[in-house]
Amino acid sequence: MSLQIPVAFVDQFKANILMLSQQKQAKLRMCCRPESVTGDTMYVERIGPKDAQLRGARHGGTPISDAQHSRRKLSMADYDVPADLIDKPDKLKMIIDPQSSYVQNQVFSLNRAIDDVIIAALWGPAYEGHTGGTTINFYDAGECTLVNSDGTIETAGSDFDDDTETPLTIAKLLTCKEILDNAEIDEERQRYFLTNPHNINMLLNTTEVKSADYNTVKALAQGQIDTFMGFKFIKSTRLPNDDTDTGAVRSFAFAQDAIVLAVAEEPSVDVSVRNDLCNSVQVYSTLSIGATRVEGPAVVQILLDAA
Repeated sequence: MSLQIPVAFVDQFKANILMLSQQKQAKLRMCCRPESVTGDTMYVERIGPKDAQLRGARHGGTPISDAQHSRRKLSMADYDVPADLIDKPDKLKMIIDPQSSYVQNQVFSLNRAIDDVIIAALWGPAYEGHTGGTTINFYDAGECTLVNSDGTIETAGSDFDDDTETPLTIAKLLTCKEILDNAEIDEERQRYFLTNPHNINMLLNTTEVKSADYNTVKALAQGQIDTFMGFKFIKSTRLPNDDTDTGAVRSFAFAQDAIVLAVAEEPSVDVSVRNDLCNSVQVYSTLSIGATRVEGPAVVQILLDAA
């Protein structure tokens, strides 16, 4: 990076470093259940529901049945941002100290990595069992519900099979809401809808959303949708396309705490002097996190037009 430092020398037109446009914050972290962890793995314990039964004979024996206890394994992963070097002679020639800008830039990169880990947990495999040896795919029966791009619900235990690429609509939002309602997802838990800018814009252009009768937050006045139909909308450009149909982007309707995010090390920045490199200043950042889907029925995955 030191070879590119001359662009900020005093003979340039600007005296400040311009931070190019980028996603700066982790948008999805607040959607997850946070956990701290020491080590490279952790297990999230889960207890399923039990049904009440009609009481038997008077003074009869106490009925006993085991709760549906299960656990999911979460593995930690370490991330770093390749270090930036600032040569001492270059630093002396600059009007401003670039060190803080390099720190900010690296923290932004780690924040985006947090989102990538959470997105992978939304649709990737989860690992279940006493030692986490059983792989649970997002399309397995009893796990996530899949909605094809045409709005049809995929059969439980099947992956996407629809090739029709259409954008987000009111009807598709209603389908996702109904799926979460049928799964008895507590309505007091915040619900989120995660998709790309194209589908947010397509939804904004629908008659129902443009009408103040339907949208009390007046999304068009602000140029964005915040909350609609019980979903808080999150816009991301980091969502993956479908494996078999690159014209369709994976989007998600999900409830608060459906994902557990474990943090072993928060984004950490080390600024040090490298005596072995002519006393250049090195800016180096690290992060250690992991995430897993702990409640599949609280996640609806829907394909939408990626354009």
